[in-house]
Amino acid sequence: MSDVTRARHGRPVHHWRRDLVELAALFTAVAVADVVANLVGHGPGGPVLLAISALALIATAGFHTWWSRRHGHAPPTGDTGARSAAQVRPTGPSASESPSESESESQQSSVAPDGVAEPATLWRMRTTVRDAPGSLAALCTALAGRQVDILSLQTHPLAEGTVDEFLLRAPGEVAASEITRVVASAGGSSTWIERADAHDLVDAPTRVLGLATRTALDAAELPLALRQLLGRCTIRSLPAATSGKGREPESVPTEGALEDTVMRLRAPEGGVITVERPYLPFTPTEFARARALVELDARLGPRIPRSQDVLTLPEGNAITVRRADTGDLDAAREMHERCSARTLGMRYHGPIGDADRYLNHLLSPRFGRTLAVQTASGRIVGLGHLLWDGDETEVALLVEDDWQRRGIGSELLGRLVGMAVEAGCESVYAVTQASNTGMVAAMRGLELPLDYQIEEGTLVVTARLGAAVTSMEINEFGRAEAP
Repeated sequence: MSDVTRARHGRPVHHWRRDLVELAALFTAVAVADVVANLVGHGPGGPVLLAISALALIATAGFHTWWSRRHGHAPPTGDTGARSAAQVRPTGPSASESPSESESESQQSSVAPDGVAEPATLWRMRTTVRDAPGSLAALCTALAGRQVDILSLQTHPLAEGTVDEFLLRAPGEVAASEITRVVASAGGSSTWIERADAHDLVDAPTRVLGLATRTALDAAELPLALRQLLGRCTIRSLPAATSGKGREPESVPTEGALEDTVMRLRAPEGGVITVERPYLPFTPTEFARARALVELDARLGPRIPRSQDVLTLPEGNAITVRRADTGDLDAAREMHERCSARTLGMRYHGPIGDADRYLNHLLSPRFGRTLAVQTASGRIVGLGHLLWDGDETEVALLVEDDWQRRGIGSELLGRLVGMAVEAGCESVYAVTQASNTGMVAAMRGLELPLDYQIEEGTLVVTARLGAAVTSMEINEFGRAEAP
């Protein structure tokens, strides 16, 4: 019986020849024992022969022990029925495989345990499924088949079907197109997917409560809160329409209007907030959340944080940096009167007489944030604006002539950039003139990548906010500082 047959039956097989040899050895031993017994009992040198036999037996036992420890005495594989090392390998090559294939698999098996798996990827996905039992279960089963983990799920009921929004964690080798294909095969339609990050791991109720808290503390947070609530979108605040009979709001219902990828909400001051997202229609659930946030802002009324920071200039003068709003309109107009025509012209790029008309818009928290620099006597000598311009963010500075070249502009700009970083802006831009060396120097002082563009004689300087700024600490007043 071959080794393979013995392995198949799982037990060793004894041949008749081995049994015959063992029987012959037994008879021989009995005969030798009888001869020795006769010599010891009847021979003249019996005791001596017995002692010599004992010594020989001890020497033989010692030699056997030494030999066993040195060489071992395990029986051959063929005698025990055990499988060889090649047969024991569960993943070894078959008899039909070539040596090169065997070596290749051996190398792969030795490298795989030490290899590092590709990191998992976070995805945000939205798809529409039928409003029927088992539809969502089929979708989840299909994702599980590709080792895609569902971290969170939100449902947006529609008149027909349901929009499901997922936060997924997929293996690094699984591409977005493959996930979309799997979802489509499981019954999903109108699927949209994009990369997510760690901020998306916060669950929806916690995120909404955080946005409501920020809006309650600062009216300027409303556009940012809407953008973070609804994702990538464009938000514009439009003033109320003007007619000959006075200011009247646009024809937007009190409860707002939802039109596919555009929603319009009644602003607290009477204007209209337009939110547009061209790539993905808004759901009624999203519209209700946005409307609730705007209603909260309207009930709380105008408000800004009243914190302030006192600084000392190199000359020894103390100044106060604080947030400003429309309540500072008169003080801002007085500062305009003290500024020269050249300073106002560089700031507003238009007729000097129209400078005061811009202040109401610039100081409104609805359109951005404003920082004011105030002297010990309470006089405003500098203004810095961070303005939400759709998907972009503008920074603008104005410092009274007598207070220029003292570092006030750089201080304001650094704080405004810190606010932009905190708001998640990717860049900020400043519109000025090439002759405004103070503004250009302040932008260069940020030590950020800058882009310069000349448009109809106007210089536009754009600062890209990357890891160099996001790694900085943002203090209470928006100042970006190295940790």
